[in-house]
Amino acid sequence: MSEEKVRTEEFQVSGDMLVAKIKELVHEGNIRRIVIKNEEGRTLIDIPLTLGVVGAFFAPQLAAIGAVAALVTQSTIIVEKVEE
Repeated sequence: MSEEKVRTEEFQVSGDMLVAKIKELVHEGNIRRIVIKNEEGRTLIDIPLTLGVVGAFFAPQLAAIGAVAALVTQSTIIVEKVEE
């Protein structure tokens, strides 16, 4: 049985681009977790994602991300991706 390799990426985005960037990253696939932090580095939301489960399951999380986007001017998105 092979071990999964997890890679972490960080993206700096403005609040108005937050939801669009999250949608883009989820569409790319292979994402295990998304963490959104504010300018001070404080975690605002931490969303674990099961591979292959997006659609309707992800809709409530997008609403929460939209609420966070309204409150922050600059944020960091940390994405854990599974390498194949």
